[in-house]
Amino acid sequence: MSKQNRTFVIGDIHGANKALIQVLKRAEVKPEETLIFLGDYVDGWSESPEVINTLIQLNNTHNCIFIKGNHDALFLEWQQTKKYNQNWLLHGGQATLDAYDKIDRTTLNIHLRFFENLDYYHIDKQNRLFVHAGFSNIHGVSNEYFPEMVYWDRSLWEMVLAMDKSLNEDDLLYPQRLRHYAEIFIGHTPTIRLNQTTPIQMDKVWNVDTGAAYKSPLTIMDVDTKEFWQSDNVNTLYPDEIGRN
Repeated sequence: MSKQNRTFVIGDIHGANKALIQVLKRAEVKPEETLIFLGDYVDGWSESPEVINTLIQLNNTHNCIFIKGNHDALFLEWQQTKKYNQNWLLHGGQATLDAYDKIDRTTLNIHLRFFENLDYYHIDKQNRLFVHAGFSNIHGVSNEYFPEMVYWDRSLWEMVLAMDKSLNEDDLLYPQRLRHYAEIFIGHTPTIRLNQTTPIQMDKVWNVDTGAAYKSPLTIMDVDTKEFWQSDNVNTLYPDEIGRN
């Protein structure tokens, strides 16, 4: 594949606009290339509105696909219902609310339209699935009984972590969920839970959430070559903040 036709996948950003700008520069992303964002654009660091501004601008110059994350859903729910969610506020939501308090109503409305139009998942021409968290239905992501599972599910990742690594698709015990796709790219569950700050592959599944919400880098990866680039540890970009707890 020629360099100008590269396709990239980007892990969970969590309000770290400085990290997002870094990885785009380090990967030398060109306007004609494809960017697939796995969600969780907000909650954590102080620049959630700036992240959305950057994504909207990128959509004008690149082929962008924006997947919905659970934090994006929580933020949109707050904006639509004002229903108090203490757990969300404690896990990065308060930083997002504080940041959006400084944003004018016109900009907020533009951002809300962005959140309203996020994709639940994306399947490309090579039958590669891009989804924020996972899915539970053995018949595939399009058959999920509860659509919210695609940005909340952790069972897919937990399954591949626990799998017998000698299994292949010809084995009766090979998970049916994995048979539907050539590869699956996810975020949601940071690799730092396994003491790693780089993408992790388990069978067909690539996890590219490398802990940008915490004290680790944001990652962008070429989905064909698996070459990846990372930002500085995000806490060093926001030295006066604590990020996610």
